[in-house]
Amino acid sequence: MSLSGKIAVVTGGSRGIGRAICLRLAALGATVMVNYVSNPAAAEETVQSIRAAGGKAEPVQFNVAVAAEIEAAFKNILDAHGRVDILVNNAGITRDGLLMKMKEEQWDEVLNTNLKGVFLCTKAVSRAMMKQRWGRIINITSVIGFAGNAGQANYAAAKAGIVGFTKSVAKELASRGITVNGVAPGYIVTDMTRDLSEEVTDTIKAEIPLGVLGEPDDIAGAVAFLASDDARYVTGQFIHVNGGMFM
Repeated sequence: MSLSGKIAVVTGGSRGIGRAICLRLAALGATVMVNYVSNPAAAEETVQSIRAAGGKAEPVQFNVAVAAEIEAAFKNILDAHGRVDILVNNAGITRDGLLMKMKEEQWDEVLNTNLKGVFLCTKAVSRAMMKQRWGRIINITSVIGFAGNAGQANYAAAKAGIVGFTKSVAKELASRGITVNGVAPGYIVTDMTRDLSEEVTDTIKAEIPLGVLGEPDDIAGAVAFLASDDARYVTGQFIHVNGGMFM
């Protein structure tokens, strides 16, 4: 697989799964725009890791829940590079709580970042991709969007929404040579899961047929495939990377 000459934007690319995706796309030759919101040091660390390996990357700050910031950022990217070939909608947050105790702000924050953000970023890049008649849009959803999870009604709703959004946009953009797909991670070793107790982690592992948590690189590999020409005839689909937890 080669992504030489491609311009990629990865939201939430400064750490965790996003960082692994940035590193993988850059290793395949893409110039990667590493998006972050509030942690420039983490984004710069990702950029420097890519450059140290001989790749190309730039940090780009914008909040995926704010349309004006997205429009300005993508205008700057298009002005500087002339195109955007790959968009990975990876940015996401959690604000967990049981439904009866969930505050409206907890619902809105998660839906605005995890679902509205996908809409805004996809809309911002779609016109340029349509003009160039080539594009790869990859949306990161979650096993929770398919299976649900107590205490995560907001997160599950947002991630399930990405599924319907992905299929609809795939149908809209297919005639212009743009594919729109998703990757649904299971439990992956990140900052979010490292804080879980050993007891909770063991309970999760017991539900996974492969018996282990996944690594960010497992997700990055699926994204790299969908971004490449090897996946030219794949659109409106989801790759489940969860060790068999959900089939």
